[in-house]
Amino acid sequence: MPMSNEVLTVSQLNRQVGQLLEGHFSRLWVRGEISNFTQAASGHWYFSIKDERASVRAVMFRGRCQAVGFVPKAGEKFEFRATVTLYEPRGDYQLQVESMRRAGRGDLHEAFLALKEKLAREGLFDPARKRPIPAMPATVGVVTSLAAAALRDVLTAMARRAPHVRVIVYPAPVQGLDAAGKLDAALRQAVARAEVDVLLLVRGGGSIEDLWSFNDEALARSIAASPIPVISGVGHETDFTIADFVADLRAPTPTAAAELCCLSHEACARAVRVAFASLAAHQRRLLERASLRLDRAAAMLVSPQQRLGRQALHLQGLSQRLSRAAAQATAAQAVRLDKVRARLAHAQPRPQGLRSELNHRRQALADAARRLLERRRQRLLALAQTLEALGPRSILDRGYAIVRKEDGEIVKNALDLSVGEQIGVELARGSVRANVIRAHGLL
Repeated sequence: MPMSNEVLTVSQLNRQVGQLLEGHFSRLWVRGEISNFTQAASGHWYFSIKDERASVRAVMFRGRCQAVGFVPKAGEKFEFRATVTLYEPRGDYQLQVESMRRAGRGDLHEAFLALKEKLAREGLFDPARKRPIPAMPATVGVVTSLAAAALRDVLTAMARRAPHVRVIVYPAPVQGLDAAGKLDAALRQAVARAEVDVLLLVRGGGSIEDLWSFNDEALARSIAASPIPVISGVGHETDFTIADFVADLRAPTPTAAAELCCLSHEACARAVRVAFASLAAHQRRLLERASLRLDRAAAMLVSPQQRLGRQALHLQGLSQRLSRAAAQATAAQAVRLDKVRARLAHAQPRPQGLRSELNHRRQALADAARRLLERRRQRLLALAQTLEALGPRSILDRGYAIVRKEDGEIVKNALDLSVGEQIGVELARGSVRANVIRAHGLL
């Protein structure tokens, strides 16, 4: 650059140096070891990249971090794709990292990112397609190696938290060249047998090579197509595989997968206790309402004695009306007879003919009076028979009985009797004496 007598401020100098760096260096790959790693609350990563002789500050912004799929640790070696920039406030140059891969494993990491992007475009990671995990499965399936420590962790956690849940293991190797295919076959076998409510796909932590079987495309598609919900618990909390992204739920560890697949025995028992208490309260409310309805019905119920009393009063009224009607009819006939006698006395000039007519009319009047009295007598007899049929004696003939205490009082309520008390039972034919053995107030 040519010499210049222009006096620059520090800010101007740093800005020009930054522009010089950014213009001279295009995107490049840098290999080194991570140190001083910090994950800010904003989601950005701040760290240093160093080798045996030097170090440089680096930053990776949140959007780029989320695409990595794992959280790096201090001391691990990576290859970073970055641009060279200058942090003007301090005058420090730094690398702005766009992507990273483990040193010496670039091909695997590139393959991981490529498959992840492909499946994401197809929607296999879409939360909308993920199946809900049943809260209380009866049977849980585990796809893992029989020799894996992850299986022991899962079985220990299930025995401790949910001994009531049945566990079925579908064995498959979790590491090696043919492990991915066998994991896929074991998963398909579990789906075909349809004997579990949820599937756990688990193994312990390891390097990217150790976990590579869980980055298989065929296995990922089998997980996505499974009608049985799948929980992945592969590696440690910082390890991510394709199976984690496509599974219905990702657990940070195998033990966590066992804890997430079902409610604990204590939680189930607590839910049962709550449901039982709610059912008991509901039953009490039903019984209380039924008791109120029974009381209202009992209040509206009329006893046979009250009904007979009302019918007796009605019959008495009918009898009185009949007596009054008979008296009125007799009085009317007497009036008519008096009128006839007066007319007869007025017609004295033909005594013989009038006497004959008088006799005829007297006979007709007597016959009419007899017929009327007979009809009244028949009606009175019918009413008397009705009264007799509705009386207590006729009720006794139908199998009922009248129960009296020793003092002769009629018993209307079983609760008025005491156990051991003597009672008299009047039947249609005779009576008996009895002792009370038990009494209750409901029919």
